[in-house]
Parts: sequence; C-alpha cells; structure tokens
Amino acid sequence: MRFRDVGIVMGLLVLVGPVSEALAGYSLFGDAQIVQPGNASPNAVQIRSTCPGGSAMCFTNNSFTFGGVDFDIPAGTTFADFTTLATDYMFAQGSCGAGAPRFQINIAGCTPSPTITDPNIFVYIGPPPNYTGCPPNVWANTGDLLEDGNLIDTSQLVGGSQYEPYSAAVIQFGSCMVTGVQLVVDSSWNPLAGNPQTVQADNVNIDGTIYTFDQPQTKEQCKKGGWEVTTRTDNSTFKNQGDCVSYFNTGK
Repeated sequence: MRFRDVGIVMGLLVLVGPVSEALAGYSLFGDAQIVQPGNASPNAVQIRSTCPGGSAMCFTNNSFTFGGVDFDIPAGTTFADFTTLATDYMFAQGSCGAGAPRFQINIAGCTPSPTITDPNIFVYIGPPPNYTGCPPNVWANTGDLLEDGNLIDTSQLVGGSQYEPYSAAVIQFGSCMVTGVQLVVDSSWNPLAGNPQTVQADNVNIDGTIYTFDQPQTKEQCKKGGWEVTTRTDNSTFKNQGDCVSYFNTGK
C-alpha cells in the first residue's frame, strides 16, 4: 500500500488513501469503483466526492470524501514526452467546478513553489476558462487536453501560473520528470460542484494508452456475472467466474 499527497487545490490539502495493486495499469483510490455500463462499453469508472454536513463544515475541517484513478507511468518519462490526456466523462450527480474533475501530473526534477512538497501540474476538465457548468447525464469527450490551445495549471512550480498555455508550459517545464498521473474528483465542498459530485469516466487516454476499465480490478468484480463484462488486459474473455478469479490471483 502507498499514500500519495495530491497537492493543494483551491487552498485545500487533499490526501489520497491507500492505493490497491492493479493488473491493468491503473489503481482505484478513495471513493472510486467500477460500474456498468460504460460509454458504449461494458464498464466505466465512477469517481465520487461527498460532503457530510454541508459545504461550510467540509471546507472548515476537510471532512469531504474524494476518489480517483492512479495510472502507471513508464520510468524516465519527461513532461515534453507526455503528450496526450483525454477522457470520456459524464456527471451522474453535480457538475464540474472548484478544480475537479482534473488530471494531476506528478512532477519531479523541477523546483516546486515554497509551500509545496510534491508538485503537480493540474489539467482541468470542463468548459474553459472557469471549468464550471458541465451538463448532467450526458457523455462528453474532453479531446486532447495537452494541445497548444489548452490552458493548464503549473502554479505549483516556480515560475508557473494557474492558467498557462500548454505550449508555453512545455517550453518552460519540458525537462521535468512525470512520475505519475491521477484522475481526481474532490470538490463536493463547493456548491458549484454539488454534493455529492459524481463523475463517470471511460476510454481514458494517458499518453496514448487507452483505459476502458473492462479488466477486473478485484476478484469481487468477477462475481454476480461480472466476469461476463470484463476482459483480460489483452481483451480476451473469461470462461466463467472461476477463470476470472484465477486471473486476479495469478495474472494469467
């Protein structure tokens, strides 16, 4: 198990809980789970943030919940090498706002701002420039968020800014190392985002690798017919529930 500090967003420090080991190149954390159906596919990932007691209490004591997906990144990847971030997404509850949903690109090898220990580059999802007002119950696609015309948040790095053109960020921070990427939802404390804030994501493109969430994350997903709507990482299907459970236990 490991813990990741995902940084300060809109003045809040968010700590991500224990991350499970995964067979499929990603791990779920916090209030995230695989759901059916996806966007024209068997599965999607559902990521949720809740705010017990209302926004004023959550903002004061950081009692809101959060969730996300942690994606594996090959060692030695620089920010200049990392060229694609995209996803299909749908709001089942709430909307975009207050910094979520977002991709977080974990950065090493560049100087962080004085108050930051482990810096991130944030890539927000939703209509720019405010990234608010996403419609409910409609699948949409972000397009590639790492293109010249898009804005990203590099404010956790010395010399960065909250809204910087991607092309300028590559010139400035292209040599920084990318050590991880997460898709995060954690803004139910803000009325703009709603309480709960529940997002489903599918066909996530992390630097050219497409994640459909159709592989089992835990052996529990093989049960109650789950083996029929999941596949191995090579997209081969399971013969029965036992075959699926065996794959989780052995990777074969």
